[in-house]
Amino acid sequence: MHAGPASVLVVDDEIDTCRNMEDILTEMGYRVAIASDGPAALELIRKTHFDIALLDLKMPGMDGLTLYRAIKKLRAGTVAVIVTGYAGNDVTAAALLEGAVGVLPKPVDFGHLMGVIGQALDQPLALVVDDDEALCRNLWDLLRDRGLRCCLAHSTAEARERLGGRDYSVVLIDMKLPDGDGRHVFQLVKEKNPQARAIGITGFRAESESLVEQLVADGVDAVYYKPFDVPALLNTIQRLASRDRGPETAGC
Repeated sequence: MHAGPASVLVVDDEIDTCRNMEDILTEMGYRVAIASDGPAALELIRKTHFDIALLDLKMPGMDGLTLYRAIKKLRAGTVAVIVTGYAGNDVTAAALLEGAVGVLPKPVDFGHLMGVIGQALDQPLALVVDDDEALCRNLWDLLRDRGLRCCLAHSTAEARERLGGRDYSVVLIDMKLPDGDGRHVFQLVKEKNPQARAIGITGFRAESESLVEQLVADGVDAVYYKPFDVPALLNTIQRLASRDRGPETAGC
């Protein structure tokens, strides 16, 4: 679900551990970057996206869960695997609640780690384009619970940047954005991610009627109006993400 080799960010205050992980993951075909603390990791995250963040839980200054919360704000599509020598039920529950895909004890069993990374990368990748940040966070949680990775964009400009360099299974597009409209974003999807399925979303049924009609004519797969029928929307996203190419265009 991405263009080119998958990318992994390894963050651990023990630099030898970082380098060992880097060597092994690179040999297995991943693009790898390393950081020895939270601020250095966030600097890397600001410059590029990573598919997976392998985060040590106990680090000076910023622990792994705090770092992951910061990563989600910058790159919501980056999936975290927490590594710790202090594994326990409370740690695991907190990490999974934040959206991490796994908590692995030290020393790391690399066979287990590769399995967790592989399962994460096999999850469909969704992009939600909406300027309502609270709605985006809620959809992120719901999609993670359904086994989808989820990136977020809050403007047409951010959508353009997110659509470059990653392959999405499904894109949710708000009809009204601060710097454009949903039809423009849909054209970007067709240009940059032509294999992606697309769902239009809007809270302005009457105002958006003409735009929705244009989107349907352009080939959008479904349209949902706010407030959503959440189970129906999630079922549609999963169906589209599974590559079921049957007819799906509908007003819901």
